[in-house]
Amino acid sequence: MKASELRELSTEELETKLKEYRTELFNLRFQMATSQLDNTARVKIVKKEIARILTEKRAREIRAAKAAS
Repeated sequence: MKASELRELSTEELETKLKEYRTELFNLRFQMATSQLDNTARVKIVKKEIARILTEKRAREIRAAKAAS
């Protein structure tokens, strides 16, 4: 998912996506530990998606704080 697509989502949708990606990351790590993971590159992709979501959430917080002051 691109950053521009994330900006279009509501805060609730961002939270939902974040939970989904964190659950997926947990499952991928579990599969890696039990040697069942085929696509190890997926771990890196999911981590980047989580970082993108967290970055967008933080940017929204900063914008809200600037608007309030």
